[in-house]
Amino acid sequence: MSLTIYNTLHRKKEIFEPIKPPHVGMYVCGPTVYGDAHLGHARPAITFDIVFRYLMHLGYKVRYVRNITDVGHLVNDADAGEDKIGKKARLEELEPMEVVKYYTDRYHKNMDQLNILHPSIEPTASGHMIEQIEMVRKIIENGFAYEAKGSIYFDVEKYNKDHNYGKLSGRKIEELRENTRELAGQEEKKNSFDFALWKKADPTHLMHWPSPWSEGFPGWHMECSAMGAKYLGETFDIHGGGMDLLFPHHESEIAQANAANGHDAVKYWMHNNMITVEGQKMGKSLNNFITLDEFFSGNQEKLTRAYSPMTIRFFILQAHYRSTVDFSNEALQAAEKGMKKLFETVKLINNLQVSKTSSVEVQPFEALCVKAMDDDFNTPIVLAHLFDLSRIINQVNDGSATLTAKDIEFVKSLYNTWLIGLLGLHDEKGEDDSQLVEYLMGTILELRASAKVNKDYATADKIRDELAKLNIQIKDTKDGAKWGFK
Repeated sequence: MSLTIYNTLHRKKEIFEPIKPPHVGMYVCGPTVYGDAHLGHARPAITFDIVFRYLMHLGYKVRYVRNITDVGHLVNDADAGEDKIGKKARLEELEPMEVVKYYTDRYHKNMDQLNILHPSIEPTASGHMIEQIEMVRKIIENGFAYEAKGSIYFDVEKYNKDHNYGKLSGRKIEELRENTRELAGQEEKKNSFDFALWKKADPTHLMHWPSPWSEGFPGWHMECSAMGAKYLGETFDIHGGGMDLLFPHHESEIAQANAANGHDAVKYWMHNNMITVEGQKMGKSLNNFITLDEFFSGNQEKLTRAYSPMTIRFFILQAHYRSTVDFSNEALQAAEKGMKKLFETVKLINNLQVSKTSSVEVQPFEALCVKAMDDDFNTPIVLAHLFDLSRIINQVNDGSATLTAKDIEFVKSLYNTWLIGLLGLHDEKGEDDSQLVEYLMGTILELRASAKVNKDYATADKIRDELAKLNIQIKDTKDGAKWGFK
């Protein structure tokens, strides 16, 4: 086995050795479902889809667990802020679980569009209250947590005396003491950097459950610790997620596992880097995100046109998962062009002229792709090799090189294995009519605008109403009419 993985915990590449080969346990932090998935959600999904695919290709039996955060807890290191799901439920006059179901369904639809394989298990936080309460109880019994007014807090300072709170992120407790803000309502903690294992719910909190300490809800970090242990055991191989989860979420998971069970839970920590927009992380908090549905429809001011799901997938795979990826229309269009070139090559293979001898070597490309993927899942190098092979195929097609029937079959198999099977890409020609749709919708909106200028409001309204029947919504703005799928 030559596969190496960059282990964030040790800050170096390590040879991958499963705890119980040939079985591999992998846990990846999934979405908090209170809004539509955006490009920042796509990156970890695609990153760990590649890991999942490649480990299975190597012959491992992989149990891939990706959670759904459907509990409206407070997701930041100070355990303060908005209950996102509860806020959405109030605004929409819905039950919180109606919000959860709606956005979970939309997330799944987007993941299918991106050709993300379904995880082995997709547990929800709300479905594992017993496990979370039991883990909190164990941490209290072991002396690393305390109760305050019905809430349970992790005693970071006490834990740090015998352990290293900060070994994943490199944070020091002295820095936390200096930099953690004191917030209103947090005076019940011993230290401002202590984090909640269980929070007593105030009367306005919509989502709450009974516990030995209060009617409340689990802390943000508890769900992953409890569900990882339930489905993968107290120790498992890989825990993944975005770099933004490294601290405090994953750091606190390490602390919880040690406090409850006396040892680390995870052997290899993996973190994908961020999607950026003009150098800033793309995310809801900065209000600079673009949802996946907006990418697929083109209905967003930052987009010059629509981009297909496979273009988004290819765009993300062009960069190593530990590198940042900066969004731009130009970069997406270059990705689209590159992907089309590869699939044009795939079509050429079936029409190549068979020769008795090969004037070029194609067999080494298999080993080159394996070497790249074995080097911490280096998808951009795999793509580079596929482009190099594409040039050879084009030379054979124009008669300047030759291949035998055996080599042609080898090339066909290689593209099927790597481009389609392991990178998860497929040819969208014939199914992706986004540019045609954009052109037709532009024409229709021009006709509607002309009707409004001529005060033919009946025609303008008819166009709007007929489009509504096709689930296409028209919005009139100060910058003109915008359209999108409902």
